[in-house]
Amino acid sequence: MKSTLSTPTALGCALILLCGYDRTNKESEKLNELVSSPFDVIIVPGVPYQDPVMKPILKARILWAKYLYERGITKNIIFSGGSVYTPYVEGKIMKIYADSLGIPSANTFSEEEAEHSTENIFYSVLMARNLGFKRIALATDHLQCCFLAGYIKKYFPELKIITLSYKEINFRKAYWPEIESEPAFAENFVSITKRENRLKRIKGSMGKNILCNKKDSSIYNRRVPVLVKN
Repeated sequence: MKSTLSTPTALGCALILLCGYDRTNKESEKLNELVSSPFDVIIVPGVPYQDPVMKPILKARILWAKYLYERGITKNIIFSGGSVYTPYVEGKIMKIYADSLGIPSANTFSEEEAEHSTENIFYSVLMARNLGFKRIALATDHLQCCFLAGYIKKYFPELKIITLSYKEINFRKAYWPEIESEPAFAENFVSITKRENRLKRIKGSMGKNILCNKKDSSIYNRRVPVLVKN
């Protein structure tokens, strides 16, 4: 499949990988501390499937989730993302990969509504609360963690952040399975670029497509959010 991303986006993806390699031993020390107090669940945002530019990031995020599960840092994983740029549901594709890598299927979940990074957080936290999970963390690459930090601080301050460390996952040598992707294929798919103009997509990335009142405690206990229609 032809790449769906522009050159600037591709460069941004490369920057994510480079930033991920430039981490210190302090990250490993933090991980060791987390083993003694594991999370109920981690949230792992999705990326477009079958896009060659995004494949390394997809692989890295899933391997990071696997590492955190096997280290006992988390008990469960929510992979988040709908069919946004390609006709494959990102959360479902990531769960298929995780299950194929040996993570017990009962401990992996797919959130399939989110179309932006902020929505990955919003929908996944609601799903986690609905499943009865209390201690929740975001687990993703350094740049996305930085981008989402302000949103998390404002709306979900109880959410912890675990930054991806390439020193821990042996990215280049790790086993990567072939999967059956058909179960994640979305019928009647329409790309977000056809459904939303650039301005609305930018607003979505900033969380503006969701009405999220941090003073409304009920928001953490309902699955269906209030969406901005215009």
